Order: sequence, then structure tokens, then C-alpha cells
Amino acid sequence: MDDNYYMKMALQEAQVAFEAGEVPIGAVVVCKDRIIARAHNLTEMLTDVTAHAEMQAITAAASVLGGKYLNECTLYVTVEPCVMCAGAIGWSQLGKLVYGASDEKKGYTQFASKALHPKTKVISGVMVKECAELMKVFFASKRAKLN
Repeated sequence: MDDNYYMKMALQEAQVAFEAGEVPIGAVVVCKDRIIARAHNLTEMLTDVTAHAEMQAITAAASVLGGKYLNECTLYVTVEPCVMCAGAIGWSQLGKLVYGASDEKKGYTQFASKALHPKTKVISGVMVKECAELMKVFFASKRAKLN
């Protein structure tokens, strides 16, 4: 299994979010070639601004592992994490972060590029076209409903 395979799994989660009217961001956590957590945005459903896909996935993965550190894990997320999520990723000491589309407005690299743990490896741009397209379609549909 490679980064594209796991990003496809994250995209499936993003699609679930899309269909539920949530901002379509999906995430999976992989540990030793096994998906141990899957999540998508739940901010609307839970009326909780902290219910981002990454936060949900980190919490679920820590529960599966029985500990708070994810240093042997990889988080795949369809869009660059925000500052809040980057902070949680940093505190979890995540081993590797892989994301698809960059977030030029709210992504952590714009505001807190040092939020991640120093040992966390970062790969960006995996399946960027697919990840960005889902976001574009979602927000275009939201704008169309307003007009």
C-alpha cells in the first residue's frame, strides 16, 4: 500500500462528509500498514467547531493504541490541517503527515509552520487534484444555493 492508496481512503471519508453537508475533509490514520482510524468533518452534526476530521482521527487512533502518542503512525488528510489540528498533530508526536490540497487561507503552514513535532515527516500534494476538486464542488454548490 502506498500514499495514494491511503489518500483514496481519506477521500472516501471526505465524500461521506460532502454527502452529509459537512466541509468535505477526510482523514485516516495508518499504523504498521493498517488503518486504525477513519474520520471526516463533523462540525455541523455535532455543532462543534473542533470536530475536524484530523481531531476525530487522532482521538480514535489514540483510543485504538491505548496511548496519546502516534509517533509510529501516519495521518492522511485530504486538505492541509488548520492551526488547531496542527497543534494536536504536534502534541500527538505524529510520525508522518500526508495531505492532498493546500489551504492557502487557513492552513497551518501560513500561520504556524512550526506547530508540528520536529520529527514529523510531511508530504504534501498527494492526489492534490482530486482533493481540491471535491472542495471546489462543495463550495460552488453552497454559493449556488445562496444565489
